[in-house]
Amino acid sequence: MQHRDRNSRDRNRDKSSDELKEKVVKIGRVTKVVKGGRNFRFSALVVVGDEKGNVGAGMGKSIEIPDAIRKGIDSAKRNMIKIPLVETSLPHEIIGKYGAARVLIKPAAPGTGVIAGGAVRAVLELAGVKDVRAKCLGSNNAINIVKATLAGLSEMRTVADVAKDRGIPVENVTE
Repeated sequence: MQHRDRNSRDRNRDKSSDELKEKVVKIGRVTKVVKGGRNFRFSALVVVGDEKGNVGAGMGKSIEIPDAIRKGIDSAKRNMIKIPLVETSLPHEIIGKYGAARVLIKPAAPGTGVIAGGAVRAVLELAGVKDVRAKCLGSNNAINIVKATLAGLSEMRTVADVAKDRGIPVENVTE
């Protein structure tokens, strides 16, 4: 009987993870030189999102690529954030910062699409943003760019959030 409960729990977990999509942004090969030769390991940067405002990124490291990707997906699921969406775009412009990486993210008119580079595009598409413009400033390191994008998105606030913090009606909030 306990065996059946475990299987049903695993099925429920699979159903909840089916709606999450994942994208491998970068796979790196790391070499360690030892007495007997070279040891190769792989690192994988993975972005996970449900295209409804939830997105996360994670790193996985292992001797084999599939294991590294699996570990990256697990890490990304643990590090998910919720971002506010305004129809198909974002509430306002923001610059996300992490290390030397800066990512400028601007909302765009409906029908514009996702105008962004590889690492930023993966995060924005899996977050569910359909119309946005983004530009990487500073570093070209994919890991830092993904972290900068997530940092910027986590600081996004809607007009309702600002009005609530200030304790005033939404109509009285000005830019």
